[in-house]
Amino acid sequence: MAAPTIDVVGIGNAIVDVLAQADESFITAEKLAKGTMALIDEDRARALYERMGSGLEASGGSAANTIAGIASLGGKAAYIGKVADDLLGKVFAHDLRATGVRYETAPLHGGPATARCLILVTPDAQRTMNTFLGASVEFQAGDIDRSLVEAAQVTYLEGYLFDRPLAKAAFRQAGEIAHKAGRKVSLTLSDPFCVDRHRADFRDLIRGHVDILFANEAEICSLYETKDFAKAADAVRGEAEIAVLTRSEKGATVITAKDQVSVPAAPVARVVDTTGAGDLFASGFLYGYTRGKDFAHCAKLGALCAAEIISHFGARPEVKLKDLAAKAGLA
Repeated sequence: MAAPTIDVVGIGNAIVDVLAQADESFITAEKLAKGTMALIDEDRARALYERMGSGLEASGGSAANTIAGIASLGGKAAYIGKVADDLLGKVFAHDLRATGVRYETAPLHGGPATARCLILVTPDAQRTMNTFLGASVEFQAGDIDRSLVEAAQVTYLEGYLFDRPLAKAAFRQAGEIAHKAGRKVSLTLSDPFCVDRHRADFRDLIRGHVDILFANEAEICSLYETKDFAKAADAVRGEAEIAVLTRSEKGATVITAKDQVSVPAAPVARVVDTTGAGDLFASGFLYGYTRGKDFAHCAKLGALCAAEIISHFGARPEVKLKDLAAKAGLA
């Protein structure tokens, strides 16, 4: 079996993130559910975009953020996701490649526009996301680059992409390709509302295809239909080889069939924007994992990356995470 030439390949919704600051009155006036992600159509996306304040536009999507973080740490990273053959699609591709990520997925011609996520950040650092999925949901098994999956030590799947039957089939195909090549498969649950919609399918996917599961407290509790984190943590034990559960300021817990390791959250002077915190935690953990580090080291590196991302506006690091990790003795 050939040695992997890529650390992690991510598969997810290829989205252009549009981040803007907003006050509570704007959230109320637009009848938005603060702190959640809602799916919207193209007309609503256009109208909301026009009413938002000026902001930052960059290639995004949960898995793309994670993959960009791995590249910032010095890892070899690749991404698979669908954009349209339009201006935003070209912006997405250029922006992601500029981070050092390999991205070669063919664009969609003649279909819906490139996806975009309108992210409103209130003064308390909560983010309210409104997502038009556009071309990203046209992703299907034919878009899986077998050679990339076979070459990657870990294939990382984004739960947000799991909404359509074609994407579910693509996830299972990617998992089968990875395992046949002797590689690992990772999944992030992405959002509790996503879990609510697809709980049974997620449970089946985790048991049959997932080696490393990422979930925050709300997501793992939703998966096992309980409000008790300890019960949810016990339920996931053994369903995935490794379950990485994040709890914001309470830190993170890594669970395996025989062990459990907890680490505290990394200190941050001021929380500015929580967008991308879970994504960058996964970056740090997976980077450490692909280098054979123990779970405590991986989780500490994840916490460090998450702390960097919530200390400023936007879901991409403002400093080289490789340098930050070295300074913290976690490189």
